[in-house]
Amino acid sequence: MLYYLFRFLEEYNIPGAHLWSYISFRALLALILSLGISAWFGARFIKWMKRRKIFETERDPSIDPFGVEKKGVPTMGGIIIIVSLLVPVLLLGRMRNIYLILMIATTVWLGFLGFMDDYIKIFRRNKEGLKGKYKIVGQVSIGFIVGLTLYLSPDVVMRENISTPQRNRTELVSHETEAHKSLQTTIPFTKHHNLSYSEIMSFVGKHKVAAGWILFVFITIFVVTGLSNGANLNDGMDGMCAGNSAIIGVVLGILAYVSSHIGYASYFDIMYIPHTEELVVFLAAFVGAMIGFLWYNAYPAQIFMGDTGSLTIGGIIGVCAVIIHKELLLPILCGIFFVESLSVIIQTQWFKIQKRKGRRVRVFRATPIHDNFRKLDSQLDATSHYILKGWPRRPFHESKITIRFWIVSIILAAMTIITLKIR
Repeated sequence: MLYYLFRFLEEYNIPGAHLWSYISFRALLALILSLGISAWFGARFIKWMKRRKIFETERDPSIDPFGVEKKGVPTMGGIIIIVSLLVPVLLLGRMRNIYLILMIATTVWLGFLGFMDDYIKIFRRNKEGLKGKYKIVGQVSIGFIVGLTLYLSPDVVMRENISTPQRNRTELVSHETEAHKSLQTTIPFTKHHNLSYSEIMSFVGKHKVAAGWILFVFITIFVVTGLSNGANLNDGMDGMCAGNSAIIGVVLGILAYVSSHIGYASYFDIMYIPHTEELVVFLAAFVGAMIGFLWYNAYPAQIFMGDTGSLTIGGIIGVCAVIIHKELLLPILCGIFFVESLSVIIQTQWFKIQKRKGRRVRVFRATPIHDNFRKLDSQLDATSHYILKGWPRRPFHESKITIRFWIVSIILAAMTIITLKIR
């Protein structure tokens, strides 16, 4: 809203109005504003929740060997994140931008889905929350809407990168003169970085483009659903999910800016996607909201984000990566979320397989994997056998596990950036 106001004032040569045309200015302003809102609104929201005794359902005390008290801590902290994210974006963003509209829709949609889950847990006293099938339907629906919009909208175009060999064995990187619909995506560790979904579906012959778009929509659904659930699983320790997500948000912001700048896109030999610079404003607000939420969520937490926050965070990351065609970098960038989800799948499936054979065998002490690092052998089920019972040898404190996961996320973030130059 303010963007259009100051662009109007610029026509009358109002001093300083031209600053609003710079992405860097609006992004930094969004970062500062989201930090301020989360700090101001967060304190009042926590007091309001405590006055009404809206607390997290009691957590299992056997999980934490250090006996940290988790009673009486408010939940639904994702509302703080969503408010401190959307307000700066609505004020500073270009609301006619299709990518920004998709990000806002994703935030509201998954925020509502997570809110319903938390509401059932708290007010209905049902620890299971919203039924899993309803969560999946909600996640698949927003993934389908995003994928279909990117297919149908005439504003979603790109200029593919072209490399021309030179006599001195170097290559001149340029971009196509006309922007158009494309099924190209960035694939790491390969020359020219491009992979076309239509080429993957070339076995269907003349219908390969249509089949490629169908594949793209299915991949969008898979990415959004997988990331949303991965972030949800990662939200099990104070500051864990918020810290990891802030790191991921910084990298996505860099990738969005590079993709929207034809000079940097040529330098890194990646596709140029016009108008994705508005994602930088959104992601700056996202990072600010994450850091601001950490003020209250860092150990010991004054509030938990709940599914209202975690489901929304994962969806935002997934949709943003799909928009800038960097979804194949997510296994590296979101490695923490991937491992958390994989540990749960391995644990549950292996236990089911062994149970059919009449044995109770588990792989980890506990899952998601971060719980494996804080559980004592004495807290394990005596009737079960654990394959990795001796790993680690001693449990770690919650804050140490969280910080080490942050460090791993920073390493993965650096590796993701490096893939732009490793070919």
